[in-house]
Amino acid sequence: MKHTNDMAERLESLKAGKIAALSVFLAFLITSFLNNLLLVKYFTALSILQLNIQDWRWWISGAISCFCGLLFGVTYRYIIRSDDNPQLKAGGVLAFGLVRGLTQVDVGLCCYSTILPFIVLGAQSIVWFAIAAIALDIAIKLSWIKPFKSTYEN
Repeated sequence: MKHTNDMAERLESLKAGKIAALSVFLAFLITSFLNNLLLVKYFTALSILQLNIQDWRWWISGAISCFCGLLFGVTYRYIIRSDDNPQLKAGGVLAFGLVRGLTQVDVGLCCYSTILPFIVLGAQSIVWFAIAAIALDIAIKLSWIKPFKSTYEN
């Protein structure tokens, strides 16, 4: 009986991962679009953010965003469990967003003369995971995904 329950939990986590991966990828598309059309056009210091769909780096960045979203979705489901605690939700978003974003800032500090584009990327990372969290919360409310039930819950 326990094996069946474990497999059901894994499948729910995989569904959460898929929804989050799709959400983060859509956020990546939106921010790429905004970077190319607005930020790069009006702020020359952000020209490093310009990537287009024909550039292999754009595809790698998109794949990385999907994978990060998948990991976030699986983890977020376990973080929030069946609680409705806004601090847990915000903490999960900030943990993923800041780890990704601060890594980008660190690379900017080490490798480039300007850090502003990497601060923008860091902020975008937090927005990506916030969007994924909202999508997962909606999916749970619509019963597309079942919240993780702790073994300590009745």
